Amino acid sequence: MKDIKFFLVLVGFLALTSVSARSGKGGDFSNTRGSEDSEEFRAVWVSTVFNIDWPTKTGLSAEEQKQEFITLLDNVKKWNMNAVVVQVKPSSDAFYMSKLSPWSKYLSGKQGVNPGYDPLEFMIKEAHKRNIEIHAWFNPFRLSAGSASWSVLSTDNIAYKHPEWVVRYGDQLYLNPGIPEVADYVVDCIAEVIKNYQVDGIHLDDYFYPYKIGKLEYPDYKEYAKYGVTFASKADWRRDNINRFVKKLHESIKSEDKDLEFGISPFGVWRNKSSDPKGSKTTALQNYDDLYADVMNWMENGWIDYIAPQLYWHRGHSSADYTTLVQWWDNAAKETETKLYIGLAAYMVDEWKQSDELIQQVYYNRTFPEVKGNIFFSYKSLAKNPKGVITHLVSGPFSSK
Repeated sequence: MKDIKFFLVLVGFLALTSVSARSGKGGDFSNTRGSEDSEEFRAVWVSTVFNIDWPTKTGLSAEEQKQEFITLLDNVKKWNMNAVVVQVKPSSDAFYMSKLSPWSKYLSGKQGVNPGYDPLEFMIKEAHKRNIEIHAWFNPFRLSAGSASWSVLSTDNIAYKHPEWVVRYGDQLYLNPGIPEVADYVVDCIAEVIKNYQVDGIHLDDYFYPYKIGKLEYPDYKEYAKYGVTFASKADWRRDNINRFVKKLHESIKSEDKDLEFGISPFGVWRNKSSDPKGSKTTALQNYDDLYADVMNWMENGWIDYIAPQLYWHRGHSSADYTTLVQWWDNAAKETETKLYIGLAAYMVDEWKQSDELIQQVYYNRTFPEVKGNIFFSYKSLAKNPKGVITHLVSGPFSSK
């Protein structure tokens, strides 16, 4: 979702399917009553992988890193937002003191190097000082980002301790979700943060099984032969692996803190109607079929507190119309009694023909009772203020604190 790899996949998809706005698709929802209240969730994703949002580059001193994050929080506060969703484990490395994972290379430039302070402890303190929530965002199965070389991993990385857990797919290394011990390890990593830090939520994005690379098959045939023989298909087995992981993580989180929110931000389409009568009127990539993420199953079973689908398209998109998807997710949230936030594509503002597209999406979301707020991807994109979007947010839908 929220890194360069996803940018390439998604932008390529949009380029293939995007068409000009259809007649009447725009609409102005700024005068609708909406559902704004004191509980509206207004958040930005803060991506640390590849230094997208913070720190802006590797090798900054501890004080320089701290000052950058203070500026980030001050901006979020100035924009009348109330939460940051910070990527604290972008791959197999940590932005916090850990006995299970090495220090992140996006701090020093080399994995395993102590940054000289505890970033997560600092971030929590500064966020709470400003009455801003901080949700810890994890990428559960990615070992490396942008490189399939073991040389980018420190020798205390879990990959060196359990090389049998490692899968090479395309240009990256992953932990294999088909191995039961892998799920246990990932859950333990997240539980470590809950036990040691006062975060306000636990957040996962859309990376479970990776996005498919052409016809390249994900290499888990050995694990399927060992663990999946009772399933009708490999796809069913893969979905079960992720289902069991989400259930296990939910149980772990609630055993530590029953009030701590656990949310997942999946790709924006569960299934297309052509694949399932209950699906959306879209013709896009599908969570269920392509990423083996049965999001509706998690919601129906109450394994997540909130869902934040990434609706990174414009209104009137030919394959994945924004308005169609908001309506579909609103209905799914109502049926399953799951809190709903909408993931918005701040990084697409310059690409969209309609200059106020993002602003109108915020207003449109407020016309749906189940939509309780928005998360913008990402901080850096908003900070650039494309087409004056921040000015329009603060003078429009976010004019109140």
